[in-house]
Amino acid sequence: MTIPQLRAFAAVVRYGSVKSAAAALGVSESTVSMHVAQLRKELGDPLFTRTGSGLAFTPGGLRLASRSVELLGLQNRTVEEIGQAAQGLRLLRVGATSLFAEHAAPGLIESFTQRATDLEVELSVHQASEFEELLRTRAIDVAIGPPVASPRPGLVQRAFLAYDVEVVTTPDHPLAGRPVSAAELARATWHLGPSAVGPAGAIPAMLQRLRVPESHQRIFQSEASALEEVHHAAAVAPAVVFSVSANLAAGRLVRVTGQGTKQRGVWVASAREEDREQTSAELLRFLQTPRATQAMIKGSGVPIRRFRPAVYVTLWS
Repeated sequence: MTIPQLRAFAAVVRYGSVKSAAAALGVSESTVSMHVAQLRKELGDPLFTRTGSGLAFTPGGLRLASRSVELLGLQNRTVEEIGQAAQGLRLLRVGATSLFAEHAAPGLIESFTQRATDLEVELSVHQASEFEELLRTRAIDVAIGPPVASPRPGLVQRAFLAYDVEVVTTPDHPLAGRPVSAAELARATWHLGPSAVGPAGAIPAMLQRLRVPESHQRIFQSEASALEEVHHAAAVAPAVVFSVSANLAAGRLVRVTGQGTKQRGVWVASAREEDREQTSAELLRFLQTPRATQAMIKGSGVPIRRFRPAVYVTLWS
């Protein structure tokens, strides 16, 4: 597959016809058709057919539609990175689990990038099970999440922040204000963020220990939205304590007490040992400082002109 082929196919997907795609790209219809035909031949898939109501994509065509956008975005990003490198700019790619990315990464990265004007940090969210392969293939430079149980040779791990997860709910929930049993917790409705998906981390460990059935678990797009929905339904939620301290102090949330309602977790940073002179090693050293701890727990404060909403890949510079 070539970039022109992918660009032509992505345009067909976006605009709904070969004619509109050609007009958008500033090329002839025959050129777009040629690129699509080459993709069909190489992949052994018709990709789409024409119907009376428009284009109907095959399962393979839908998958290619998604991948083509990703690949074209990566190409554009690579061109930009090469230009930045020529100007002496550094790029650090950090992969993190969703729990760290939501609660601690913004303050950490903001504080870390304030130390250098030639540094840009790219944050992406992954399952912890993917970290070793991502580091090995150099898709990321630093991985942050739970410890890797049996790391491969050549991987450096640094534990830098312990945190507590506790079960919380609203003051009017039936489980509030009294000790509860593990059986009662297993029967409750749980509101969870994406960190509950997968076997690793403090929150999956808590759910497994309490034997909460999947039928009682409701997964939301973020930990914050899961906690917010607790106010609109009779549910409980696991929460990183430092992230909900203000709500606990104000009485909007209360701790659920009893067996299995607390879980200790630790965040670990992993990097390639051979990169000890690179920016990744600089971040591992910074993570051990009080300034980094303060930034992760309380945030460093982001000026409005630099605020980024939470997305899958976030750039800080």
